[in-house]
Amino acid sequence: MDPATVFGAAPGELFVIRNVAGIVPPYQPDGGCHGTSAALEFGVRVLRVARIVVLGHAQCGGVRAMVEGAPPEAADFVAPWMQAASAGLPAATAAAAGREEILAEAELAVVRASLANLMSFPWIAQAVRDETLSLHGMQFDIHTGVLAHVGKKGLEPVT
Repeated sequence: MDPATVFGAAPGELFVIRNVAGIVPPYQPDGGCHGTSAALEFGVRVLRVARIVVLGHAQCGGVRAMVEGAPPEAADFVAPWMQAASAGLPAATAAAAGREEILAEAELAVVRASLANLMSFPWIAQAVRDETLSLHGMQFDIHTGVLAHVGKKGLEPVT
């Protein structure tokens, strides 16, 4: 899923970070290699982006790996990566009935967890408080082409 296509953006209009399941990990300045965190720091502190959109999508393979377990050949990095957004998974999927509904609820839970993790970055939280940065959760359904806001109670279609 290409965010530029979803939003009808021209080259250079979006600063895009793409990774497995669109996860934003929590703030962890430990000297390790943190590609997503480095890109966030560059986008927010250097480029001074005005908004961050965490964009999930329907039938996400990364979220499926979080729910069903990563394939054995993806145990080195994918399995631990999925833990960054798995905290809210049990609550999000508790009321779901059936595999597809569980996966759909987990996709929303990952977007919500990533939004919460964004606020663990002190300079993101400060920019949000200063109203120089806004955070948005969105979901794109690849099959229907519907783009929706991820709210606390579910999806709200973008009009």
